[in-house]
Amino acid sequence: MPKARPSNSKKLRRQEAESLILSAAEKVFAEAGFGGATMQLIADVAGLPKANLHYYFPTKELLYRQVVQNIFEIWLQAADVFDQAEGPEEGIGAYIDAKMEISRRHPNGSKVWASEVMHGAPVIQDYLETTLTDWTNGRITVIERWISEGRMAPIDPRHLLYMLWATTQHYADFGHQIETLNGSAPLSDTQWEAAKNNIKTIILRGIGALPTA
Repeated sequence: MPKARPSNSKKLRRQEAESLILSAAEKVFAEAGFGGATMQLIADVAGLPKANLHYYFPTKELLYRQVVQNIFEIWLQAADVFDQAEGPEEGIGAYIDAKMEISRRHPNGSKVWASEVMHGAPVIQDYLETTLTDWTNGRITVIERWISEGRMAPIDPRHLLYMLWATTQHYADFGHQIETLNGSAPLSDTQWEAAKNNIKTIILRGIGALPTA
């Protein structure tokens, strides 16, 4: 097997290092917040010299913004189902599935986002005013189309989105509370599937996308 070109090998090493740093930063920012986190602590969690951290991310703010951007981009990918779905049952149902899976696999990223917004978004306000606003308006247009086609009840799309975000992200942001109420144990695969199905049933019936029982 031919060896990777030096440039490709260097690119791979950079990607691996950045992934390691971002994972450590996500954990530290989730636990300590932006103010309490330090580049030294993140380097320690990543198992790297602090100098390596500064090589890839010169400032804490730049690293923080990348962590926030990462979780948002993952959420954006989950929302692709809106544009591809025939109607709300398929689109919103798949969106709930995707968002719940993200809460399960990326709880720290969700916590970082929640903490930032609860503190008035001092670092990412520009992101909220541009990327998030554009994304939200795009999903509102899709939901309004479904309403006009008679596929769901005439509800305010904005409040539906708020409900979807709050419900699915609750399983990440309040994961400790959920585990405590679950006998101090993480939800099992079966429990996660049950949670998804219950949320879909409640919301889809509530907006008239599913027949009532």
